[in-house]
Amino acid sequence: MCFSAAANFVGSGVLGAVGVMTLTKVKHKRELLFASLPTLFAVHQFIEGFVWLGLDGRLSPEVTHKMGAAFVLYAQGLLPFLIPLAVLLFEPDRKSRQRMLPFLALGTGTTLYMLWALIAYPLDIFVKSHSIVYINEGTNNTALAVLYVVSTCGSLFFSKVRDMVIFGAANLAILLVVMAVKRYAFTSLWCAYAAAASVIILAYFWRSKLKRPFPYGDAIWG
Repeated sequence: MCFSAAANFVGSGVLGAVGVMTLTKVKHKRELLFASLPTLFAVHQFIEGFVWLGLDGRLSPEVTHKMGAAFVLYAQGLLPFLIPLAVLLFEPDRKSRQRMLPFLALGTGTTLYMLWALIAYPLDIFVKSHSIVYINEGTNNTALAVLYVVSTCGSLFFSKVRDMVIFGAANLAILLVVMAVKRYAFTSLWCAYAAAASVIILAYFWRSKLKRPFPYGDAIWG
């Protein structure tokens, strides 16, 4: 698929509409972070639109690098923590929330390391075969990639909510395809397709409006 600034901005607008619709279906504060994912993906794609503009020569190299750093910060530095936390908060009972604790711990560790690596190592940004490539030597290794996948997709697979499992399966399938076809552009492409898959979140919130909110009376940790 050929990506461009226009594709990112249009995609961001569509995802923004999906995000707003999803947020209108929220019935409890613990649903809020998970319901915010489509909106966060919309902002993320909007940021990459400016990266494209910079790489096309329409923005200064300094602005382009800052936009690229912001894109990578969310994709690599925050998602491994945000997704398991969002799932944990959303789970309907204490037992299912407790299943999320190992994924949250793993995601927190992965996020802390990636944040350090993004500060300690330079970020290279360039276009290859119509895709943006983001290279950071501190985060560009297979072991870290495995931890990233487990922390971002693992909690979804162990959720008690069926649609979260579907969302996790869609993201894992997308991830494997991207790794097989365009591994060099993994960060950009997986985030784009994961953003598109976030319509599953809207579908769930829309269909489950009569079943929510869950009984959140018991403690998360107890």
